[in-house]
Amino acid sequence: MNFFVNLGYAGMFVSAFLAATILPFSSEIVITALYSNGLSGWGLLLVASSGNILGALVNYVLGFKYGRVVATKLLRISEKAFLRASHFFTRWGKWSLLLCWVPIIGDPITLVAGVLRSNFWFFLCVVTMAKTARYSLLLFILS
Repeated sequence: MNFFVNLGYAGMFVSAFLAATILPFSSEIVITALYSNGLSGWGLLLVASSGNILGALVNYVLGFKYGRVVATKLLRISEKAFLRASHFFTRWGKWSLLLCWVPIIGDPITLVAGVLRSNFWFFLCVVTMAKTARYSLLLFILS
């Protein structure tokens, strides 16, 4: 994590991006350390949200273009996690994207949204709101 903290805003962007992909990564530690080191909360919110939204878009595009195969074979998402996300998305529909910030299920939900051909603009709006709200709440708690 020190590597990302030493990079400042660039490290925040990369860590938020990685945290939004299927890779197991946490950006909360990085944003906490950077905020504690005096970086602007507004700057961190903008950079972290942008990176996290872009990571979710990568998941969506991978799901849209390659379907279930990329999830289970290439990204090695367990069949159980993929089915859980698919069931959740199918049951609650496009509004399940509001939970895209939740650890473990959030990233697979963004991938499933692509697999199931969710409307791109709706996806982008909801993911932007949910991910920005998450970082806003975290920064509020830290201040």
